[in-house]
Amino acid sequence: MDDFSRQIGFLQRHSTYAQRWLNARPEWVDWLSTCGQQKVDFQGIQDLLKTPEITEQESVLDEAQFMANLRLARQRLMIWIAFRDLNGMASLDEVTHALSHFAQLAVADCIAYIREDLKSRFGVPWSKPNNAEMPLMVVGMGKLGGLELNLSSDIDLIFLYEHEGETEGGPKALSNHEWFSRMGKRLMKLLSEHDENGFVFRVDMRLRPNGDSGPLVCSLDMLEEYLLVQGREWERYAWIKGRLISPLPGSMEHDYCAKELDQLIRPFVYRRHLDYGVIASIRDLHAQIQREADKKSAGHQGRSRDIKLGRGGIREIEFLAQMFQLMRGGTDPRFRVRPTLEVLSLIGQRGILPIEEVNTLKAAYIFLRRLEHRIQVWDDQQTHYLPDDELVRSRLAISMAGEDLSQDGKSFMAELDLHQNHVASLFEKAFLLDDNSRLKLAPLDVTWEPDGSYFPQTLVRWSGWVDSPKQRQLPEKSRLIFDNLIRQAAKSLQLTGGNQAHADQTLLRFFDLLEAIARRSAYLSILAEYPRALLNVLDLLKVSQWGAQYLTRHPHLLDHLLHSGTEKALIEEPEEYWRDVKTNLNMRLDDVMTDGDSSEQAMDILRVTHHTETFITLLADLGIGVKEPLAIEKVSDHLSALADLILQTTFERVWPGVAQKFGLPKDFLAPFAIISYGKLGGKELGYASDLDLVFLYQSVESDYAAQEIYALLAKRMINWLTAFTSTGSLFEIDTRLRPNGSAGFLVTDTEAFKKYQLREGDNAAWVWEHQALTRARFSAGNPVIGLEFDLVRSEVLSQQRNINQLRAEILEMRRKVHAGHPNVSGEFDLKHDSGGMVDIEFIVQFLVLAYSYQHPQLIGNLGNIALLRITGEAGLMDPKIADSVGNAYRLLRSRQHRLRLDGAEKTRSNLENEPELRAARSVVEALWLEIFQAPSNAE
Repeated sequence: MDDFSRQIGFLQRHSTYAQRWLNARPEWVDWLSTCGQQKVDFQGIQDLLKTPEITEQESVLDEAQFMANLRLARQRLMIWIAFRDLNGMASLDEVTHALSHFAQLAVADCIAYIREDLKSRFGVPWSKPNNAEMPLMVVGMGKLGGLELNLSSDIDLIFLYEHEGETEGGPKALSNHEWFSRMGKRLMKLLSEHDENGFVFRVDMRLRPNGDSGPLVCSLDMLEEYLLVQGREWERYAWIKGRLISPLPGSMEHDYCAKELDQLIRPFVYRRHLDYGVIASIRDLHAQIQREADKKSAGHQGRSRDIKLGRGGIREIEFLAQMFQLMRGGTDPRFRVRPTLEVLSLIGQRGILPIEEVNTLKAAYIFLRRLEHRIQVWDDQQTHYLPDDELVRSRLAISMAGEDLSQDGKSFMAELDLHQNHVASLFEKAFLLDDNSRLKLAPLDVTWEPDGSYFPQTLVRWSGWVDSPKQRQLPEKSRLIFDNLIRQAAKSLQLTGGNQAHADQTLLRFFDLLEAIARRSAYLSILAEYPRALLNVLDLLKVSQWGAQYLTRHPHLLDHLLHSGTEKALIEEPEEYWRDVKTNLNMRLDDVMTDGDSSEQAMDILRVTHHTETFITLLADLGIGVKEPLAIEKVSDHLSALADLILQTTFERVWPGVAQKFGLPKDFLAPFAIISYGKLGGKELGYASDLDLVFLYQSVESDYAAQEIYALLAKRMINWLTAFTSTGSLFEIDTRLRPNGSAGFLVTDTEAFKKYQLREGDNAAWVWEHQALTRARFSAGNPVIGLEFDLVRSEVLSQQRNINQLRAEILEMRRKVHAGHPNVSGEFDLKHDSGGMVDIEFIVQFLVLAYSYQHPQLIGNLGNIALLRITGEAGLMDPKIADSVGNAYRLLRSRQHRLRLDGAEKTRSNLENEPELRAARSVVEALWLEIFQAPSNAE
């Protein structure tokens, strides 16, 4: 027996449906011998559906013949797919995509057929915005929308049209609604009516607005009003899969209709924040579905196990994927994909679930879908019940393993049990079905209050809260969550022990946070549903007042205290991490800026991205979610990389609008660069640092418009970066380091910048400007102009200078800075006092300006510690002293950083009990005196 004969035999043994049709149509066996080895692709499906052309000149094809052709095409497709699937030649994607594409093309053929008849009698509906014929919009829901149809699926459809009106161009006019209603009814008949050739698809219209009681078709205005007024939570889940299948994808009509539809559906399905409220909603819906599934199973003797709706079934995997889509799709467009396996892959890529769990879910989904197909292909029945009959189970075991592999019923059932138990366990974990793991929401005893001996300040706050109008105005559930979170936090802090005053302060910070989110049920849900999130919040509040205030201002960041694995990727693969952040940011910006100016939404997205990445760095800084806290240099590296990314993205998004205003080509890249000075220039940025920026551009002398063009670009960029929107602001921008400071132009031509810095002419840079240049670098814009800046900077720094004069001028400037920051506290100011950080920065700047002409390795913007090491290696100072001063700088920065994290306005310290700081100050002061031969203060 040849291979094909064995394959046909295997098909007929495992599908009575295929056996019946091949007996009735023996010529199909020859056809199958040719095409059976070929993948079922789009072209193959189109070939199956080829029918006589329908034109106005020819008589319309007889409806019965049209229906017969369509049904026979469907049977041939089913046998082709079954042949390949059962014989192990087709992937799950091939099976589901083929069925879904066939449905899509069949719907299109039916619409074209019906249209000719309706057009000849009533004309066609006319779209006024497009001045073109108005199409019937058919939305495929459920598995059809996700390209996931199974071998005996019904298809869930919704019929829509653009707007009300009357048909045009026919002997008699109908309202658009009546015309499309007639088309919809006939479309359902052509697809679902049974004849001697079977049917094409069962059609389910119950997902339309108002279900069976609603009109068969509705306008986009009607759909919008329904979603706004009556749209229910379960409909959000349903519309995740919604996909416009007619007009056919790829056509201009489809692009227009899909865009119009998306503008209605997206805000209904996806929230603009992380939506943790969906967890409880999906949990309740799942419980309801499972109760109904159990009832149905009980009523089907011999079919007690539902692999779709039962425990550990297909629906649990789909619900788990949809939970993350609804939760995150509003802030991350990547979660708006429809196929379940794609969503699961994304969950793994984003680190939301461990990759091992994601792979387990994907393996279970593929196994269950393959089993579903084998149950259904036996007799072309829409069923998901696993028969109890042992012989049937043995047959299914063989069909799952394939003819060449042996598997008995017991091992097959063991494999099925394993997959379903894995799914049930992961579903239970994700949806917190164990009530003991969630916050208990029973009303507090009226006498409960925080322990006054342990939380005295919080007790006062609580007493003012319990009878306040703000508390009484909360919904009952939010009030229960608030009260129980305070009780749970107090209990956790007392059990932890430690400093009582510190615990009271932490609970007060938690109170601030809860008051800020009390009316945002989605944020309360995170803390109520996930105990780990509450513990991580308390850990953060304990160690950082700045972090507490930041989280309170931006509560959407709570998500990162639940999924705190992102910090690991940031630390281990920073370059890849920032590429991923940029890709995601661009995707989100493209999403809102496709249709012209959406600058406010784009600015919000930039701010949310900056808040998120700042917070992730903060968690790593504090050691939350990582093995050990980040070093201060790494923290600044990450914050500086983030600022560069925001600057570059702002440049890329603002420039097209400026170019358009001045009639410049779309593909013209602005010869413009953003040069950073100060903290960002030296990659020593802190969490709340402002940005010192200088804007450069390049132009020919005859280009009189250049100054105006690039000044507008700079102004718009500054507005994007500094404007206060509903999501906050990004940075404070200081541009006073540009040539001539506030009196100079906002943007400077590169040639003019070069002459100014090299002191060619009357208008020349001061020494302090050359000091600033030592810490300047190209941060964003056009790299060609960045390179021009680097060449100018290198030429300026490598000039030979009069060292005594340089020493005197830098000493004078240092004393001016000191005078501008008086300190009468008696404590050591880590930054501004003599022996502090500014002294070290001025020492390094002096060495770079004085000796770069001899030692070009000093020109690189490498940071103060690295430059100190280089001066030691170059013999400009004792290498041990260079190392000691570098360590002092690291210590001072670290202490300053910790003080700011805990909310200190002035970073000062009492040196009496700080021998390490005293030693650091001494070594810095000694080096200063050695180099400048006078103290850094004038006292």
